[in-house]
Amino acid sequence: MTDAPLSPVREARARKRFNRAWDSDFAYSFRRSPVAVVSFVVVAILILAAVFAPWIAQHDPFNPSSLNLMNGFTPPMATNEFTGETFLLGTDDQGRDVFSTILYGMRISLFVGFSAVLLAMAIGVTLGLVAAYIGGWLETIIMRTADVQLTFPAILVAMLIFGIAKGITPPEYRDEMAIWVLILAIGLSDWVQFARVVRGATLVEKNKEYVQAARLIGRSRIAIMARHILPNVLNPVLVIATISLALAIIAEATLSFLGVGAPPTQPSLGTLIRIGQEFMFSGEWWILFFPALALLALALSINLLGDWLRDALNPRLR
Repeated sequence: MTDAPLSPVREARARKRFNRAWDSDFAYSFRRSPVAVVSFVVVAILILAAVFAPWIAQHDPFNPSSLNLMNGFTPPMATNEFTGETFLLGTDDQGRDVFSTILYGMRISLFVGFSAVLLAMAIGVTLGLVAAYIGGWLETIIMRTADVQLTFPAILVAMLIFGIAKGITPPEYRDEMAIWVLILAIGLSDWVQFARVVRGATLVEKNKEYVQAARLIGRSRIAIMARHILPNVLNPVLVIATISLALAIIAEATLSFLGVGAPPTQPSLGTLIRIGQEFMFSGEWWILFFPALALLALALSINLLGDWLRDALNPRLR
């Protein structure tokens, strides 16, 4: 009985919040940017296609019982002369539907990319906050370590970490742990930029009045960093995370292409590209072309979305 009179009030509040969000500078910037809208739509379609792959794909390409070798090397939209089946993007040498392999491979690439960025962000943001707020010898150690790591290409650092981690993993668990080792390698090779940006922003924020007030009322260092400084340095972190996601997906594809990434039992887009390049000059162009096109569309769309996000969150450009 008491909820009925409140429902119009709640509806009005919800409408007011929606109108406020719709009329915000952020939403206005998004609506006025065709590149951002198209990039967002492409990213959303690809992510949803990967998430719902078991319902969209024609079959599970990584289930050997569902494969038919007679379907091998079937061109796109052509009828196989032996089985009479037709595949949208053709099949590979093992008779796997290329469209299905892209959907399932994209799941691995996205999972590795998101997980690696979250790991890098957690490490980098924590070390950047600690280095800037506490300072002293701890800041020197953290930032000099970051400087040394920056002198090496990120992909080489990832390969080194991957090799060490895989070497200490028992042989019987290497295939099972390969994806997690890959996430660890990419995450540990990508934390530096988060740490440097957060350190610079924290050096500015820690001398402001609200931080001084938090010290005066007896807040601990951890509470000040987590509850007061961190929310005010998140904008550049979100921008870096978006751009780093595209770079992490490309790094995963590169490692898998080189044969040191995802195992053959869980192939990602990089693994599919490595398989496809073996048939590049034999006429089966679709085995390489479509996985490469999916990787390009995914990485480019995320990168363009990150560029727009950087401009939208920059108060000087509003």
